[in-house]
Amino acid sequence: MDAKADIGLIGLAVMGQNLVLNMDDHGFTVAVYNRTTSKMTDFIENEAADTQVIGAETLEELVGHLKSPRRVMLMVKAGKPVDLTIESLLPLLDPGDIIIDGGNSNYQDTIRRTKEVEAQGLYFIGTGVSGGEEGARFGPSIMPGGSPEAWPYVKDILQSIAAKVEDGTPCCDWVGRDGAGHFVKMVHNGIEYGDMQLIAEAYHLMKVVLGMNADEISAVFKQWDTGKLDSYLIEITGDILAYKGEDGQPLVESILDAAGQKGTGRWTAINALNLGIPLTMIAEAVLARSLSALKEERVAASKILHGPETLAFSGDRQQFIDDLEQALYASKIVSYAQGYMLMRDAAEQFGWELDYGGIALLWREGCIIRSAFLGEIEQAYRDTPTLANLLLDEYFKSAVENAQGGWRRVVAAAVTHGIPVPAMSSALSFYDGYRHERLPANMIQAQRDYFGAHTYERVDKPRGEFYHTDWTGEGGDTTATSYNA
Repeated sequence: MDAKADIGLIGLAVMGQNLVLNMDDHGFTVAVYNRTTSKMTDFIENEAADTQVIGAETLEELVGHLKSPRRVMLMVKAGKPVDLTIESLLPLLDPGDIIIDGGNSNYQDTIRRTKEVEAQGLYFIGTGVSGGEEGARFGPSIMPGGSPEAWPYVKDILQSIAAKVEDGTPCCDWVGRDGAGHFVKMVHNGIEYGDMQLIAEAYHLMKVVLGMNADEISAVFKQWDTGKLDSYLIEITGDILAYKGEDGQPLVESILDAAGQKGTGRWTAINALNLGIPLTMIAEAVLARSLSALKEERVAASKILHGPETLAFSGDRQQFIDDLEQALYASKIVSYAQGYMLMRDAAEQFGWELDYGGIALLWREGCIIRSAFLGEIEQAYRDTPTLANLLLDEYFKSAVENAQGGWRRVVAAAVTHGIPVPAMSSALSFYDGYRHERLPANMIQAQRDYFGAHTYERVDKPRGEFYHTDWTGEGGDTTATSYNA
């Protein structure tokens, strides 16, 4: 068989098909395989007609079409399907060949798979791909990690098909070893959950507190999209609110208020808990979706549970909208600050050398959270690569300080009117907690020592010295052997 394909791709769902067409547009010959052969045939005869794409009915045929070193990209469902596909591929490949997992895999699976594939003499890449159908077709954000030796052999393909920033720099670069790429993609998705929840809360406040209709709210989002909140999600929210259904009414109001989720946001929150990182805002965004899913319970509860009396808004409407813009922006800063905290801690634990400014650049175009805001994050880490927290950068410090008056007024108004704003309020609580030199955790530690002899440290003694008090006069000298702070 004449080996003339630059890369093979397995899995021809929407993302897979569009990545193939994107590669073809950039001059790469792609061989494709799908477990259901008819899907591959339909793709070759329709979407890929008049291209250089080569169809393969078996994995053996696919591998036979590939130039050496062979590069095979998997776009299959995360979990066991990825493992089964790798298991089927390994006997067909040679040492030095490369397997690329482009799905939404858990980074811990990617760490394991990298070791397993490298043990067979091959290389493995786990890469996050963000941007949805449109991004895959015309330029996604790509976050590759895994075997560093493989990067030179896939760099040209991945950077060619990736989105580009204004100066032509691709939104794709090497992230780090084993699971680093998929970890960064996971954090991206967690931040995406946060951004979406914040936008939903802003929409809800304008609708309920201010009594604005969909067209009026759409105009606000379109105005915001021209300023510091300029982003893909703000842009599409303006479009969504303006869209009319067949009855001439805003379609968004006909959509059931029960949000779905595929799990990556939940992974972000779980990993934050495991690593001890206070990812409060993103966790609240995930839990808000879980609460929304309890639709039937909420309908029943709405007939029994009561909040404050609904009052007409009596303040300055434009001032409230301006405050809301500030609240949204400040909360967004906190969301990203928390996401970067999680990446820094994971990098330390797993030995990854992450380029934090570079990661912001990867997200600058092509992905769902793309926004002008990311340019400021890139600059912050270029100025101070060791920056401990985004909130300590001068730009973001000033931005939050300037926004907090409006931010506090919005959260207060939401509480007064009985409108849930879990993301905005938790972001504000995190900011207040982070800026306080002293928190009431001393009381918690005293309680732990009282009932469990867990010991405590003292403010007037060096860190690392532990003390126990016999609070009742009836305890002993035995203390717990662990202290986690």
